[in-house]
Amino acid sequence: MSPSAETRIHPSAVVETGAQIGQGVEIGPFCHIGPQVKLHDRVQIKSHVVVTGQTTIGPESVVFPFACIGEIPQDLKFKGEATTLEIGARNRIREHVTMNTGTEGGGGVTRVGDDGLFMAGCHVAHDVIIGDRVIVVNNAALAGHCILEDDVIVGGLSGVHQWVRIGQGAIIGAVTMVTNDVIPYGLVQAPRGQLDGLNLVGLKRRGVARSDITALRAAFQMLAQGEGAFQDRARRLGEETESDYVRQIVDFVTAGSDRSFLTPGLG
Repeated sequence: MSPSAETRIHPSAVVETGAQIGQGVEIGPFCHIGPQVKLHDRVQIKSHVVVTGQTTIGPESVVFPFACIGEIPQDLKFKGEATTLEIGARNRIREHVTMNTGTEGGGGVTRVGDDGLFMAGCHVAHDVIIGDRVIVVNNAALAGHCILEDDVIVGGLSGVHQWVRIGQGAIIGAVTMVTNDVIPYGLVQAPRGQLDGLNLVGLKRRGVARSDITALRAAFQMLAQGEGAFQDRARRLGEETESDYVRQIVDFVTAGSDRSFLTPGLG
């Protein structure tokens, strides 16, 4: 990628030699773009932004003032190894957001999907993997090695413990601490993170069929009240269900994890 006549770089911005700048990129006043940064076409970097490290930002993304993107991990085990931050297309990264590169022990990559909204002051730590259409609200923090699947919403002032997985379509309420894995389409709230139900509003907004929502509600009741361990209930559910949405929950629960699960009615 090389700058074109459409690319606009403010005279006060510092773009170091080696940075790759796509067509139609805008870099505002007092920004600092490091030598290993790659900005794809039509990226907009507003004023007073730092983008550094081996960082790639996908096309049509916008980074707002005072964000710091691609700095080294906040991990004492990090010894300067070459790691990366990969940000997809059409993301909105608001004021004072921080996103760090990965670590060697965590796979070396922090990855953000497409069409995300990262509101003011939120933090994405090293080796986090984020899917598409994720929203992280003001001052929420994602600790190292977390996985957020597509369509997740994390409420303001919430924290997600390292290594936690949050399944597709789940929603985390404001001022919530999440210490264990969250099933797809789960609704988590309360200060210590209780799985209180399903994200029914999100399911309806996405146009999920009533039959699938009914199946998900029945599945949740079985997970909450069935006999045996949580994983055993999920396996039995997998043997009985014909819903792809329920199957997604079963697959999530039976996959390997470094954490236990938030279970219905329990913190």
